[in-house]
Amino acid sequence: MTPQDYVQQKAARSGSSFYYAFLFLPPPKRAAITAYYAFCREVDDVVDEVGDASVAHAKLQWWRGEVKALFADAPTHPVMQALQPHLAAFGIGPRHLDAVIDGCQLDLEQSRFADFASLAAYCDLVAGVVGEVAARIFGHRSEATLHYAHKLGLAMQLTNIIRDVGEDARRGRIYLPVSELQAHDVRASEILRRESPWGYSERFGALMRFQAARAHATYDEAFALLPDADREAQIPGLMMANIYRTLLREIEGQGFQVLHQRTSLTPLRKLWIAARTRWRGR
Repeated sequence: MTPQDYVQQKAARSGSSFYYAFLFLPPPKRAAITAYYAFCREVDDVVDEVGDASVAHAKLQWWRGEVKALFADAPTHPVMQALQPHLAAFGIGPRHLDAVIDGCQLDLEQSRFADFASLAAYCDLVAGVVGEVAARIFGHRSEATLHYAHKLGLAMQLTNIIRDVGEDARRGRIYLPVSELQAHDVRASEILRRESPWGYSERFGALMRFQAARAHATYDEAFALLPDADREAQIPGLMMANIYRTLLREIEGQGFQVLHQRTSLTPLRKLWIAARTRWRGR
């Protein structure tokens, strides 16, 4: 299996909304974003799939070494070998890979965030920087587009957090800020238990409506930052945003039933949203 085959399979197996936006890119850009996305998946899988924290720490340290090897022209992992030819063309540097590892390191070291400022800093590592790399690959003329990409990454990560409240609780993690749980009189222990009838109380509903309103506001802030000159190039990012925002609205429509299930869109619906975004240009 070639490195290119490896990253293609990694991206396709993930079932991510990102994959459907990649399909509309020309081959060189599709190859670059697929390789970078596969790297993000590999690192994220260390946190999600390795049960022993010491082993997970060691694996992340190995990936840090592999980043150094990549920029020394000596990568050994197929993901890095697939990414290597695209580094110069799209301005991808060590910080764009190290930030993702730093974010996953935070996942290993803490399972709570005191306030939204600390959560946003985490989101910038695991999603904002990823958005920036995607924007670089899609193509941009203005530096403002990179600010848009970071903000859009935050909006999509906030959507992930809302969708995954129950799944994260099963792993002992709560990404909803502690200060906001307290403001809505929701205890961490109640979320971790995921029990009915408490699970979908008015207190929890109010907390989740607050989270969704902020996510929607962040999408709107991101779209306002995108310069018109770069809108056409950034259509793939808008495809991802529209898929994620549709998912957020689906969760809202279901009354935030996120403690016992993980809401998702069908592949056909994702493809339709991506195609519609392409046709409409927004």
